Amino acid sequence: MTRALGAGLRRVIEGADLATGRLKGTEAQLAALVKRGLAFRHPRAPRHHFLTPAGHRIRDAEAEPEPVEAGAPAATGVFAARVGGEATASGTGPARLREVRSAWQGMLELRRMTNPDGATDRPCGWERAHLVQAAALALEAAGCRPAGEGAEGGYRVRETPQPEAVAVYEVDGEALRACAATLEGAGWQVGEHTEPRTRTRYLLASPRRV
Repeated sequence: MTRALGAGLRRVIEGADLATGRLKGTEAQLAALVKRGLAFRHPRAPRHHFLTPAGHRIRDAEAEPEPVEAGAPAATGVFAARVGGEATASGTGPARLREVRSAWQGMLELRRMTNPDGATDRPCGWERAHLVQAAALALEAAGCRPAGEGAEGGYRVRETPQPEAVAVYEVDGEALRACAATLEGAGWQVGEHTEPRTRTRYLLASPRRV
């Protein structure tokens, strides 16, 4: 988290390549960033280190500090997309929009660097390992509205027993179809289903591999 970063680690993040997010630092510094989820090591030679979406968000925040809104929760330094129904939701103003946009651009870069063919039109390994957050980021970045605590309207992304699949709920049929189109455009396979007992309509989404 940001408060746990020393001056040396912050300098490494700030010095990342603006286009690719490639990092330069000592092995100890790079390993510390990987441990915090702020960097990853490319699986192919020469195995350079690059910023994760959370790392991109911190770099952007360091470059352009945002004023803290009254009553806003303290920042943790690690971006989290809204999955819907959070008790303490993130802001919805310009600062939040910039955070979401930066995180999505970082995710596209992560796809480019880690997919074997460099494709950015389908999810990467990180997304398949963090399905709920990945789907929520795609939805929030596209402008879909997450549900508030206790609210009926807005999307909710939830885990499922099915491997590599998440469920997306939205009471409004048109908004549910918009979520489906958004996820399909972000490289997910999406199907609409009905729960047998409640007759609730929902989406089942899985990251596309090809």
